Amino acid sequence: MFTIDHNPALMRLAVNIDHIATLRNARNEFEPDPVAAALLAEKSGAAGIVCHLREDRRHIRDNDLQRLRRAVTTKLDLEMAMTSEMQRIALQTKPELITLVPEKREELTTEGGFNIKAHYSTLVEFLKPFKTAGIESSIFIEPDKNAIDLSAKAGADLVELHTGSYALKANDDERARELQRIHAAAIYAKSIGLKVVAGHGLNYLNISPFKEITEIEEVSIGHAIIAHAVFIGLDAAVKELIRIIQ
Repeated sequence: MFTIDHNPALMRLAVNIDHIATLRNARNEFEPDPVAAALLAEKSGAAGIVCHLREDRRHIRDNDLQRLRRAVTTKLDLEMAMTSEMQRIALQTKPELITLVPEKREELTTEGGFNIKAHYSTLVEFLKPFKTAGIESSIFIEPDKNAIDLSAKAGADLVELHTGSYALKANDDERARELQRIHAAAIYAKSIGLKVVAGHGLNYLNISPFKEITEIEEVSIGHAIIAHAVFIGLDAAVKELIRIIQ
């Protein structure tokens, strides 16, 4: 189990470095290196590093994951589909945390929460080896009470609340309603003993209200940080986000 010595009153930032690999793969060469990005993000204050090893290896590759495991000293969160291949890789790699996400080959990015109701029986068996190995498990879900209940019942240690709908709302009233839904879900998840994190679509402009949701311990952000880093550098981009959420 991982422990991080941070003030529990302060929200943590986990940095997703997938799109450093996307940029590298555009030329199929060696730079920029996602491992170097992970180390810099840690040095800049990130509480963890997130990477998604997709089945099609569109950004992070197997060798990246192996190198990240050797290099990351905070917390490595491996996002993955619920497949036997990914289970085998995760058990061999031993990240501190795995996060199960839905995955479609044709999507540009993850489009919604994991459908626990449809896959519950498989999920229960899938998570058991991670418990045995001492690897914590998280499920990327919609902010929904039933999904939270099933996550806990299946044996998850955390839930990551999908914030993509919040990020896409067109006006302040709609965003406020979605934020209220997320807040209610976070309160409920915490009340039944789950750790709560959040992510997807969050950026420098829309993240501020999450500071008031103290049940959410950590946010996972990738694209917005990497995009901002193009202009101001990764160190400054990470530090600016941390200043906003803390």
